[in-house]
Amino acid sequence: MKMIKIIFILPAILFISCEEEPAKSNDESLSMGRDTWKMIQEDIFATNCMECHTAGTSFANQSNLLLTADVAYDQLINHPVNNQSAKDNDLERLGTEGLSSLYKSFLWEKINAPDKEHFYSEHPHYGSLMPLGMPYLTNGQLEFIRQWIVAGAPETGIVADSSLLGDTTRFVEIEFVPLTPPENGMQVHLGPFEVQPQYEREFLNFVTIDTLDEVYIKQVEVTMRPGSHHFILYSFEDFMPSILYPDPGVYRDYRDANGNYIINNLAVTYYHVFFAGTQWPYMNYHFPPGVALKVDINDGLDQNSHYINRTDEVLIGEVYTNIYFADPSEVEHEAHILSINNSNFELPPHETTTLEHTITVGERIHIFQLFSHAHEHMLEFAVEIVGGDRDGELIYFAYDWEHPPILDLDPPITLEEGEGLKLIATYYNWTNETLTFGLLSVDEMMILFGYYYTD
Repeated sequence: MKMIKIIFILPAILFISCEEEPAKSNDESLSMGRDTWKMIQEDIFATNCMECHTAGTSFANQSNLLLTADVAYDQLINHPVNNQSAKDNDLERLGTEGLSSLYKSFLWEKINAPDKEHFYSEHPHYGSLMPLGMPYLTNGQLEFIRQWIVAGAPETGIVADSSLLGDTTRFVEIEFVPLTPPENGMQVHLGPFEVQPQYEREFLNFVTIDTLDEVYIKQVEVTMRPGSHHFILYSFEDFMPSILYPDPGVYRDYRDANGNYIINNLAVTYYHVFFAGTQWPYMNYHFPPGVALKVDINDGLDQNSHYINRTDEVLIGEVYTNIYFADPSEVEHEAHILSINNSNFELPPHETTTLEHTITVGERIHIFQLFSHAHEHMLEFAVEIVGGDRDGELIYFAYDWEHPPILDLDPPITLEEGEGLKLIATYYNWTNETLTFGLLSVDEMMILFGYYYTD
């Protein structure tokens, strides 16, 4: 497999937008006498879901779910789910038994953003909340759908209050709180630390781990104070010179107060081995059942935090990380890191530029997670399969550079030897300077990250 080592690797996450849409009219013209189901399909699914759940798309193939007007109702009602974990929990896409169907509905689990903490902590293998890569459904849309489900999800008839759609508020993230340390695992705590006004602070902080050798990791949980761009945990290559091992607890900033890079602090990054990280304010990632990542942390861990403070006040950063260990006897597949980095590009000033970067694999692999990373000039980030029967199939996209989605794949996407992935990213450079690859948010990046296992 063609692999490019990324010295500064920044994984990605799903964003919860707080921006409000223009309110729709609450009067009779909103429904025009339309059936509740027809309004859901035309006013909610068509604009938020149908682009992905259309015949021939990877997302439709993955979920076996189409939401186009001609088949959407039949595809949802009393239909089995395609996610094995949800199937094991006896969920169906959507039943017609009213309130009891609400709690057995995989559709409701996937769109109910206010229940996000429950979704990711109690059902880590259900995939991602929907719609992927877009703002969550509004509170009004969710309540409209909920009332319809409680009324038995009829195909015809008006059973929900259309004025609910005038509520365009959305779910917002929970506040930062320290994590409870895991029973079988370890906790790492970083901070609190200061980020100066109108400044981007990125640094490393080393913590010693002298009681562990190789461990299998099945879950990583991270929570961060607001303002974080990313947080990453690194172990070290075996061949790293001993002279480069840092002192524990020292904040080794990438840049000085004047914005100049501190080369001595960057030298160790060549020997970093990524194993966990996020851009989400809160992330609780579980590897699939039987899959775990083997990490050698006997030499300690290097914590990499990047905060962006665009206010006129000092920002306080802080990060808690829980690492949960797996029983090696239960591991059937060892996870591997997928990292694809295109760092050789230029973005001309005042132009929109689309970049493509393709890799192929040297053996059969099964990808079970993907997430992208770029900076503030990114407009769109897409990934397509290259080669084989699925050549040209879109399997990932993101519109949000700050918090792009993590896409969990169940079942995994299998690439045969010689097949690959094509990264397609579009940027708009509104500055007067040519932009290139760089560490600051005002620079640019084009990275795809993920996990896979082999046969």
